[in-house]
Amino acid sequence: MYGLSVRWSLAEAPDGVDAALREYVHDTSLARFTGMDGLRFKTWRTRPGEWFEGTYVFETAAARDAFAASFAEVAAESPGSKLIGSAPVLQEPFDVVAVAEGGSGFAAGPGPA
Repeated sequence: MYGLSVRWSLAEAPDGVDAALREYVHDTSLARFTGMDGLRFKTWRTRPGEWFEGTYVFETAAARDAFAASFAEVAAESPGSKLIGSAPVLQEPFDVVAVAEGGSGFAAGPGPA
């Protein structure tokens, strides 16, 4: 499996951006990536007030690289960038060594509010 991390800094983001990002992910972005061809899964991670990140895991390197190239072209104008007020500070491909499903199982959908 082949991953991609896209991270934004929230250091200079406007007040309320954490709630706005959570709302955008829950109401819009989650549906956009659910069932996406070539994508195994995506997680959205945040350290409120510090950074916000999309972590993608693709079936093939070609799928990852194609998505990364197309996103790089529009990253500065993406919905996340508009909410945050700046472009991503990192777009980094990586290899996934393994994924383990724990005893509680895998759960898709929004996290805590």
